[in-house]
Amino acid sequence: MASIYSYEYQIVINALRKARIEKGITQKSLAQALDRPQSFIAKIENGERRLDVVEFVHIAHLLSVDHGLILEKILFKKPPKKPKRAELIK
Repeated sequence: MASIYSYEYQIVINALRKARIEKGITQKSLAQALDRPQSFIAKIENGERRLDVVEFVHIAHLLSVDHGLILEKILFKKPPKKPKRAELIK
């Protein structure tokens, strides 16, 4: 199972957070539209709570974000390479 902090998961969360901020939508107002407390959005954005696929689609819809484009980013973006141990020692 992928980590909540995986590169791919962070692409999704960062895209949603960026869209929310760019549209001037507060965590509180987004949470209210979902009938959830503000802490629900804060915990998702801070990595304390994992977002499920249904919640992802609902949030993307509320933010007028094409969820398909976000998912395409996962397929076509490669994670940054981790330095090899030998490179760290130099």
